[in-house]
Amino acid sequence: MTTAAQVTAIIPARAGSKGLPGKNVRLLAGKPLYMHSVDAALEAGIGRVIISTDIDEIFAHPLPPGVECVRRPSALAQDSTVMAEVLQELLPRTGVTSGIAVLLQPTSPLRRAETVRNGIDLFRKGGASLVMSVSPADSAVLKWGFADGDRFVPLVSPDFCFANRQSLPPLIRPNGVLYVFDAARFIADGNFSAESIRILPVQADEAQDIDTAEDFLRCADLMAKG
Repeated sequence: MTTAAQVTAIIPARAGSKGLPGKNVRLLAGKPLYMHSVDAALEAGIGRVIISTDIDEIFAHPLPPGVECVRRPSALAQDSTVMAEVLQELLPRTGVTSGIAVLLQPTSPLRRAETVRNGIDLFRKGGASLVMSVSPADSAVLKWGFADGDRFVPLVSPDFCFANRQSLPPLIRPNGVLYVFDAARFIADGNFSAESIRILPVQADEAQDIDTAEDFLRCADLMAKG
């Protein structure tokens, strides 16, 4: 059984952002955006928190005990970089080669410590290659498809394309609030495993994601309302 001391939180904070430049260090409710994820991890009882960043300002900020900054290589801080590439490089370099890893993106500042604990507890129960937070999604996407020249190719099933909206099954979507996985397996596979994904439903207010200035203001308003 993995102990609490073997849980590591990873917070990826990249400098580049097209939708809202500098968002990861922008002040939200009196502290930089990335610190909301740091605090959620610490309040959840995670003993080690690693910030992967190419932002010089973060290295200059004082950090609580148990929190460290690791310089992200510039080659892994591009718009085209996928998170798996960042983790493939980061986990072995920081010695996170076993135990539970929890990915907490700073763009989900309303994440609660209780949610982080629930995600870890769900993973500890076994039978999951990944625990992923989810939110309800619009079932109308089941009617969508791809264009193959001038032909329509259904996204899922042709039956959904012509079904009444009310008869469509309910959908969920990943919301980026948290991902919990086994560090050793990730390193071995080189990516997240979809073999057996367990879901952790998250309320709409907690699942707010910041990509634009409008998103940022909406989160600030929700925090102000308590």
